[in-house]
Amino acid sequence: MSSNPEESAVPEEAHAADAAAPGYSDGAAAPAAEPAPDPEVDATVTEAEVRVHRSPRYFRFMLTGAVVFGVIALILTYAFPANPTYDRGQVFGFLLAICATIGVAVGALVALLIDRAVTRRARTVQADRIDVRLPDPGAELDTERGAEPGPDSDEKSNGSRPSVDS
Repeated sequence: MSSNPEESAVPEEAHAADAAAPGYSDGAAAPAAEPAPDPEVDATVTEAEVRVHRSPRYFRFMLTGAVVFGVIALILTYAFPANPTYDRGQVFGFLLAICATIGVAVGALVALLIDRAVTRRARTVQADRIDVRLPDPGAELDTERGAEPGPDSDEKSNGSRPSVDS
């Protein structure tokens, strides 16, 4: 047996017996046993009719509206003569807040109108829906492990650390 705990705990005689398997006179190792077949996968295919249409990206339309109306706020700031009460930076800030809000709303409205127009041209197609159910791999691992403690369980249970030799 090996003194290294990370190596297999199978006696060396068992390895020699495996290597000299019946039918292999030259001492070659026997081929590995075939793994157990996977549990059957439950797959269900159903056909359905679905409506397909293009849809606008709402966030992009709202962002574009905010940018366009931000430029309009900049133009309006310098289009009128300067106000002695407020400087141009303050006027631009007020107009930007108002125009950006209006721009987001207008962008969303344009996206909704485009979506309504495109929905009219939607078409119906045949689609296959495939439902696949796989067994839970976690339950299988728990049954294989059983109640055997791991190699580090003694060290973790008493709270001490393993000694390190220098």
